[in-house]
Amino acid sequence: MRISVVDVGSNTVRLVVADAEDGVPLPVHTAKWRLRLGDHVRPGQPIPEEAVERLVEAVEGASRTAARWGAAGPLAFATAVVRSAPNRQEVLRTVRTRTGVGLYTLPGEVEAELTFLGARRWMGWRAGPLALFDIGGGSLEVAFGRGRLPDYVASLPLGAGRLTHEFFEGQDPPPPEAVRALRRKVRHQLRDVASRIRWEGPRTAVATSRTFEQLGRLCGTPPGRRGPFVERRMHRADLREAIECLAALPAARRAELPGISAPRAAQSLAGAVVGHTAMKLTGIRTVTICPWAIREGVLLRHIEDGASWWAEIARRNEEDTVPAEPVPLRIAAVTT
Repeated sequence: MRISVVDVGSNTVRLVVADAEDGVPLPVHTAKWRLRLGDHVRPGQPIPEEAVERLVEAVEGASRTAARWGAAGPLAFATAVVRSAPNRQEVLRTVRTRTGVGLYTLPGEVEAELTFLGARRWMGWRAGPLALFDIGGGSLEVAFGRGRLPDYVASLPLGAGRLTHEFFEGQDPPPPEAVRALRRKVRHQLRDVASRIRWEGPRTAVATSRTFEQLGRLCGTPPGRRGPFVERRMHRADLREAIECLAALPAARRAELPGISAPRAAQSLAGAVVGHTAMKLTGIRTVTICPWAIREGVLLRHIEDGASWWAEIARRNEEDTVPAEPVPLRIAAVTT
């Protein structure tokens, strides 16, 4: 049996086609389409027509590719950039009408839950009580748990792209006072969440997302060509030094640094500030960069729990009960 997932993020549309015969999502094909919606859509503003057209083309291409690889219609979801748009329902209807693919938005807390599931499966039970950080373009997801699914999740409007637009627009590199203002906001937004994570006392902390992968590489973790099974650990002290380096350079120069790609160079500084502040406030000195995240979590949930949970996601979207913005603090009653 082959299943596929389409992930519409702030920068790209990503497709994963996986074999699921033995209950483990083993990828057989991956592909991506670069959209950079986050460059053209500000938080709370509608997605413009030309961006919707590019999104339709990308989802249609992903659906055709999945079919060529023998997978059924993809489980397609969009994260904060679409979720926060006031015309999200119109965008989702357009994609469904034009491509036949049901594209759904997920609440930030569900994103955190699914990402935690992927990280838990990758890290294994010996990781013990597990804390998770995931920086996207529009939001930061935090989770903690001792079991398969988290006991606690939070979603905050602290995405790297969102904060770059808010604090660094037209400033390249930004002045020190802009960086300090950003850090103050992140500390304020994270205060209660960090207190909860400190109180829980995680044994292991993991970080997921392309933002953390690139920051980890900048801080000295092994390159991607070494494969997913090489341990990659990022230290808070190294990330602090990376912030000083990133803050001193314009985006074009940051793209010359190890691990920092040109499309993400502009938002790398904001991502580093969020990551370092989260680690400092929670008392975590080292995180493991985990290659499994939300896409693997969606695949695992579908394999382990069947199609009913995805049908509930579809129902909530049709009723438009998905929050348009991340909830600053949410203690989730997660059910299996």
